[in-house]
Amino acid sequence: MFYVGVDLGKRRDHSAIAVVEKVLEYSPYASPTMSSMDVRLLERVPLGTPFPVVVNSVRELVRSDALRGRCAVAVDATGMGGPVVDMLKRAQLGCELTAVTITGGDRQTGGGSEYGIPKRDLIAGVQVLLELGQLRVARKLPNAGALMRELLDVRLTKRPSGKARIGADGCGEHDDLVIAVGLACWRGGRRENSFGTHRIV
Repeated sequence: MFYVGVDLGKRRDHSAIAVVEKVLEYSPYASPTMSSMDVRLLERVPLGTPFPVVVNSVRELVRSDALRGRCAVAVDATGMGGPVVDMLKRAQLGCELTAVTITGGDRQTGGGSEYGIPKRDLIAGVQVLLELGQLRVARKLPNAGALMRELLDVRLTKRPSGKARIGADGCGEHDDLVIAVGLACWRGGRRENSFGTHRIV
């Protein structure tokens, strides 16, 4: 099964698309368990790319031979993301679509096809998978180096109000690729609904 994470950029940030494959281990008399999350695609969309172009790119991706009928999409619905989610719904992707509002809160909210997820949880999820050796990124994969730089640049900072903020602002890098991978891995960590799980042969 493949999971597509879509982080929507703002004026100074790139939109980013990540594809992660959930690889399962099978053993007799036991339910399948996750072996790894393998990053298959990392795409940083050029700055200024109109959202309809991003939507079309996602549509072409999920309708490709490799992903058709074998994927689910988690998209950033924060801020201006709502209208983009509506565009994706109208695009007839042919797969499950989950809208995720990225929050500064402490807990996950929502259910069904709409969730609120703390940003720190998305980033921490990627970091934990890396530490456990369960997130695999091929070194030769385009943008793999940029992803690793983003992970190194992510900081937890305290605002004057006392609230914590997590991100890569001011550290010389963005966090768009991390968030795209985080969305994909978060969706991959949820229980499957009606679709099966697959592995590339």
